[in-house]
Amino acid sequence: MNTSTDHREQLHQIALTQLSGIGAVNAKSLISYCGGVEAIFHTPKRQLLKIPGIGPKTAALILQQEAALEKAHREMEFIQKHNIQTIFYFDEAYPQKLKNCSDAPILLYFKGKADFNNPHIISIVGTRNATDYGRQICNELVKALQPYNVMVVSGLAYGIDHAAHKACVQNQVSTIGVLGHGLDMLYPSQHRNLAKKMLSNGGLLTDFPSETKPDSKNFPKRNRIIAGMTDATIVVETGNKGGSIITAYLAQSYNRDVFAFPGRIDKPYSMGCNQLIKKNVAKLIESAEDIVFHLSWEDTDVQVKKPTQRALFVDLNDTETALVNLLKGNPKGISIDKICAATQMTQNATAACLLQLEMKNLVETMPGKRYRLV
Repeated sequence: MNTSTDHREQLHQIALTQLSGIGAVNAKSLISYCGGVEAIFHTPKRQLLKIPGIGPKTAALILQQEAALEKAHREMEFIQKHNIQTIFYFDEAYPQKLKNCSDAPILLYFKGKADFNNPHIISIVGTRNATDYGRQICNELVKALQPYNVMVVSGLAYGIDHAAHKACVQNQVSTIGVLGHGLDMLYPSQHRNLAKKMLSNGGLLTDFPSETKPDSKNFPKRNRIIAGMTDATIVVETGNKGGSIITAYLAQSYNRDVFAFPGRIDKPYSMGCNQLIKKNVAKLIESAEDIVFHLSWEDTDVQVKKPTQRALFVDLNDTETALVNLLKGNPKGISIDKICAATQMTQNATAACLLQLEMKNLVETMPGKRYRLV
């Protein structure tokens, strides 16, 4: 993706975001009334005061534009040096889903390679204290959605965010990390190697200029981008409070689908998901198939044959686990006689166990009474 604006226009676009007291809503109003971004900087005070939402104080701040233009010059030098793109609200490359949100940022900074208007974009969010259960869900979910040419958005934080991005890199799925700070740093720094890998098929996105630190107030603000630029938000694991809950409610306010994986009622990082489901904020899902169905992706022309989806969380007893592990080592299938010999189980007991695994959509029967994992 690249911007078609010349340097002068880009300079004024950046400067507009540096004007004190001018948020996204007022910025759009100013552009509309003044006839363009650069024109705002040449509009006299008497005309500025005629614009709805622009009072004497705001007009005075607009006229004190030297500091904003100076900051914009410095930002231009930074983004050119580090191959960072700016994406303005009216650019074709701007995320169209995000543009439909009233509080959409006027300018985005991006490093990487991605199509923000991919037809299938989801966000995966959750607790920073992910369990093995949550990480497994992320891995299985991303792997199962890969044939649908999906893009996955998250916040590059610890826990579920990291698991989602990592699964995308491993499965060649485009993934975007939305940051709560400028692109002159990376927080948390431990994710630097992962972030570098994301640049070739996805990248890093923010509406904060360089030298913006990762202050706590910035993260709820960045969550609106995660929720707004996607078709749906998927909550994997979370407590009753935190950024993923904020993102879920933002997605609901934008009329986006919200999904959540349920968990045990006595687990602290399942409580948030269970509450979102209980309050009808999120739909309960168990697998990628549920997402495909709810988002009407069934008719998508996938590049490879869609794999049969199994539930992402299943309770297996010791015997079932042993059979699954055995079948993992025999991807072409194995006969029931060899299964009995390997496990020292009777044929009746083996057949009953295999039937249970089939009902859980984990095992399929092949000709000649052979079995393999789905």
